[in-house]
Amino acid sequence: MGVFRSLVFAPANHARRVEKAFTLGADAVILDLEDACAVSEKVSSRPKVVQALSLPRTCLGYARINPLSTPYAYGDMVEIVAPGLDGIVLPKVEAPEDLLTVDWLLSQLERDRGLPAGGVDVIPIIETAAGMSRLGEILRATPRVKRASFGAGDFTLDLGLAWSRDENELLVHRSQMVLQSRAAGIEPPLDTVWVRLKDPEGFAASTERAHGLGFQGKLCIHPDQVDVVNRMFTPSDAQVAQARRVVEAFAQAEAEGSSAIQLDGQFIDYPIVYGAQRILELADKLARNAPASPMK
Repeated sequence: MGVFRSLVFAPANHARRVEKAFTLGADAVILDLEDACAVSEKVSSRPKVVQALSLPRTCLGYARINPLSTPYAYGDMVEIVAPGLDGIVLPKVEAPEDLLTVDWLLSQLERDRGLPAGGVDVIPIIETAAGMSRLGEILRATPRVKRASFGAGDFTLDLGLAWSRDENELLVHRSQMVLQSRAAGIEPPLDTVWVRLKDPEGFAASTERAHGLGFQGKLCIHPDQVDVVNRMFTPSDAQVAQARRVVEAFAQAEAEGSSAIQLDGQFIDYPIVYGAQRILELADKLARNAPASPMK
């Protein structure tokens, strides 16, 4: 799989916006069959997802299906699981059984359609108290779940919270997402969308908070948000250079029998070195995943 800094939603029923979404430089595009599609267009939009994901592109292609509690989820999966689909985004996951159901159906569809077994990734969105309360079980339910996402809109509605600009009410829940993802041995989670579209400063601050808390990326709902997220979750040249200095200096010290050194007045031991190595690994992964030509 590629990197997951920016994942931008596009309404599956809007061909022009879908086409534009694939040109924004996001790491993944999520074609939305849930909130962005009116009830009258949910079924008719499924073939549009298949068509869009069959075309050459330079990023990953996902589809957000409707929740399992709706009459649309089964039909969504049956129709959209086809070549070109990298994964599905599953909203309002509240129990591990939700993912086991999806995993079973995907396995049957992959087998019947000659697709690689386990090839369709699943990103659950945690957006209710029930889901957060069973987060550890949910994240361990199936190997298809390599990363999860936080959905603050429905989550604050469910808990009766006011979703404030500074998002202080989300701190403990965001931290749980990061902690439980690490404990489950999966990738860091993806942060919630930002809905105040006329507040780019607030969005930048929200993105910075998510990065600082340990998220690996953020969901986007507007084209202007993609570049901001990519910059925030990409190590700067200065950070990469400093990380390289730390790793090289420590390697030299270790070869001379020392496991703790000072560099530019900073104490350096194994945890600091491991953090520097992560920065270098991410930078290398981003360089390797830079699109050279459309993929299909």
